[in-house]
Amino acid sequence: MIKDITIGQYYKSDSVLHRCDPRTKLVLTIAFIVVIFICKNFYAIGLMALLTIVSMLISSVPVKMFFKSMKPIFPLVLLTAILNVFYTTGGNVLVSFWKITITDKAVFTALFIALRIFCLIIISSLLTYTTTPTVLTDGIEKLLKPLDFILKPFNFRVHTLAMMMTLALRFIPTLIEEIDKIMNAQKARGADLESGGIMQRAKALIPIIIPLFVSSFRRAYELAFAMDCRCYTGGDGRTRMKKMKFSLSDLWVFLVFIIVCAGIIFLNIKFVAVI
Repeated sequence: MIKDITIGQYYKSDSVLHRCDPRTKLVLTIAFIVVIFICKNFYAIGLMALLTIVSMLISSVPVKMFFKSMKPIFPLVLLTAILNVFYTTGGNVLVSFWKITITDKAVFTALFIALRIFCLIIISSLLTYTTTPTVLTDGIEKLLKPLDFILKPFNFRVHTLAMMMTLALRFIPTLIEEIDKIMNAQKARGADLESGGIMQRAKALIPIIIPLFVSSFRRAYELAFAMDCRCYTGGDGRTRMKKMKFSLSDLWVFLVFIIVCAGIIFLNIKFVAVI
């Protein structure tokens, strides 16, 4: 299960999305999250799902990587769908027994929310699959630059915030690999991590959590020491290996998204809302 988590990984390719400016991808990812919550019927969410599938195809990222990113979250999505089936009221009754009543509206709502969550996971994964951590840092720093005058009195700068966010994202795969190593080491020593009740499993996690914390703090100290030795300061005057600039690809991506947003508004007005 741990190996299936692909958040923070970068897949090297030369697709349209890889060539787009990181600021474009950040803005459109946030806009996608906002727009998908505006969708009120299956026609609108279907259009967003179509956009998600097209984005997957043009990204040149293997489909199996998206399935791996969705696998850990699938039980949560299934649980959310089941709760919506049993607790959503209204609509035509499909099944009724004892105190449980399932309606067509409940089923539609469960499917709608599940589809929404899967689209969100895929689009969020695309951001890290198509953008390196360094470029992502530069993009976040550029977008948040206007906030510098607010944070300056607190002796905090935007570049520091961007660096913290990207380092956290970058080290997710490293921590996952570290957890896998610790678990294998504990299993080799005879630790039972998969059987027993909830309390027994919780106690079995203690030999994993403690070494993980020690390793994380040690890694953080080594990283800070390495940055200090290289005289890293960041902020004003810092040069970048790659300069960010908007290209024709960014323009086309923006135009397609604007057309989709117009379609969402039209479909929301034209058809009856599901939720």
